Amino acid sequence: MTTPTRRELANAIRFLAIDAVDAAKSGHPGMPMGMADIAEVLWNDHYSHSPANPQWLNRDRFVLSNGHGSMLQYALLHLAGYDLPIEELKNFRQLHSRTAGHPERHETPGVETTTGPLGQGLANAVGFALAEKLLAQRFNRDGFDVVDHRTWVFLGDGCLMEGVSHEAASLAGTLGLGKLVAFWDDNRISIDGNTEGWFTDDTPARFEAYGWRVIRGVDGHDAEAIAAAIADAKGDASKPVLVCCRTTIGFGSPNRAGKESSHGAPLGKDESDATRAALGWTHAAFEVPQPIRDAWHAVEAGKQREAAWDALFAGYQAQHAELAAEFLRRSNGDLPANFEADADAFIARLQADGPTIASRKASQMSIETFAPLLPELIGGSADLAHSNLTTWKGSTSAAGTDANANYVYYGVREFGMSAIANGLALHGGFIPFDATFLVFSDYARNAVRMSALIPAHAIHVYTHDSIGLGEDGPTHQPVEHLASLRYIPNNDVWRPCDAVESAVAWKSAIVRQDGPSCLVFSRQNLPHQTRDAVQVGDIARGGYVLKDSAGTPEIILIATGSEVGLAMDAAAQLGDAVRVVSMPSTDVFDRQDAAYRESVLPKAVRKRVAIEAGVTGFWRAYVGLDGAVIGIDSFGASAPADQLFKHFGITVDKVVEAAKAL
Repeated sequence: MTTPTRRELANAIRFLAIDAVDAAKSGHPGMPMGMADIAEVLWNDHYSHSPANPQWLNRDRFVLSNGHGSMLQYALLHLAGYDLPIEELKNFRQLHSRTAGHPERHETPGVETTTGPLGQGLANAVGFALAEKLLAQRFNRDGFDVVDHRTWVFLGDGCLMEGVSHEAASLAGTLGLGKLVAFWDDNRISIDGNTEGWFTDDTPARFEAYGWRVIRGVDGHDAEAIAAAIADAKGDASKPVLVCCRTTIGFGSPNRAGKESSHGAPLGKDESDATRAALGWTHAAFEVPQPIRDAWHAVEAGKQREAAWDALFAGYQAQHAELAAEFLRRSNGDLPANFEADADAFIARLQADGPTIASRKASQMSIETFAPLLPELIGGSADLAHSNLTTWKGSTSAAGTDANANYVYYGVREFGMSAIANGLALHGGFIPFDATFLVFSDYARNAVRMSALIPAHAIHVYTHDSIGLGEDGPTHQPVEHLASLRYIPNNDVWRPCDAVESAVAWKSAIVRQDGPSCLVFSRQNLPHQTRDAVQVGDIARGGYVLKDSAGTPEIILIATGSEVGLAMDAAAQLGDAVRVVSMPSTDVFDRQDAAYRESVLPKAVRKRVAIEAGVTGFWRAYVGLDGAVIGIDSFGASAPADQLFKHFGITVDKVVEAAKAL
């Protein structure tokens, strides 16, 4: 075989996608067939990566925002030489394969983020590009650009219809993320057919209005035009770039090209054979000729790129040893050696000082203490920084060029904010936290879910946690939100009762590496609780005995957040037979060993009352059908907080009454 043409190289992607979808009897062949030519030029000529080391620190990041076209990415990874053998492609969409229906970061080497919910990949990519920008500002020195890579994202019409694309793209333009390049697969087809009936935006003008540079009218099937567009995109690093690629979905299929029928269903044998004939691909299913494989193979080129960077970094270490050590520590996700000890000392001081403050203020005190210890901590809020109390003395805006930039003013973009934070976390070098009111976690919920699924080490801060926020009324009073967030697997939700629990929640969220945490704080002041050293240590276990009975308890009161104070006051009225359990994180408590859980909530004690200013059904798992729950199963109202708690029956008297009834 002669030297393969670009079209033949792209056809290897097309037919691996066709064959895998046919074998699985499900999947999305149309997008890989349509974007194969773009992917071929990008990956073979411009994408800086190392297949032998998918975690090479200075690699480019590639994000498939239109993740339903996952076989495009799997074909690229396989052909380039990642640890993704042909057997995995043959097992596309099968149980325990590394080729799931949508790209999943934790399963497939070379996949940078889990995608599928449309638009979020673009937002993750904004987080990647922002991380690169800020790390370059912090660590690069003259002659040593040790942080110097790009973020490339593929996206489709569906991604651009989703509102999160507006949030993310708008902020990317404002921040001038010039190493972010997005390729729009402009095929004008979605599941329901031609998009002319529901998507007629002037997309290039829209992105120009965001502050992006737009390269219009690129023929997505002309390799030379694509190459020229990418070269143009790399020529100006002052703005993010949208490359508008006109493509045909299902390219090459005689009867499905340009039609929605190629989007989400196998071509089938007859149409696959017809496509082979149309494109001159004479090879059997999953067969790629060796000359084409050789042309795609990127392992050695990747090793050379990595070796060149290693040499650069060695020189950097010689001249900037402290910076180099800090860069490696942050990139490896290692906490400073003294962090946990310093955090524990702060927690002990809080216990001794005993402040009565709102837990949102306690959260700010924790940030003020922990941020100087953790230069990788990067905060942000959705236009509520002064209500969430998430800024600190050392906060510096990411919008500028400050080497120590560590705060993102996200604007009113809750969904985009949380998805961007996921990208910051996945890039490495940062522990991001974002913030809004708890009620607006609804706007961000799918990004929080993705934090847990990916998983990403992101911290989501929510304040104004109940009807206790008062006069703003039911539109701003979260009722079902705590339960909803707790039901997300692998998502640790913390609702602390005072400054000490707030600091422990922050420490736990920072130390946790395998998923996100949601930290939920009050607007109103909360009383300090008395504890001994053992109790302080047990806070990190998610639930612990705050006040014990004189002997075996007759009844257990379980509470979180602002309602722990109610439980303690009720216990004082009920006498010595009452145990009070503070449960700041049910998720963490549920992971404790059976012996510890039994020591806190003995099965023999079935008389239990749970108290939380939220929906009651969640707590049945802890009190059973025989127990009682003091909460709220309706929307709130507009009034001062003390009146609302009385009106909705979340009071000491109601707790005492429920306990006596048991």
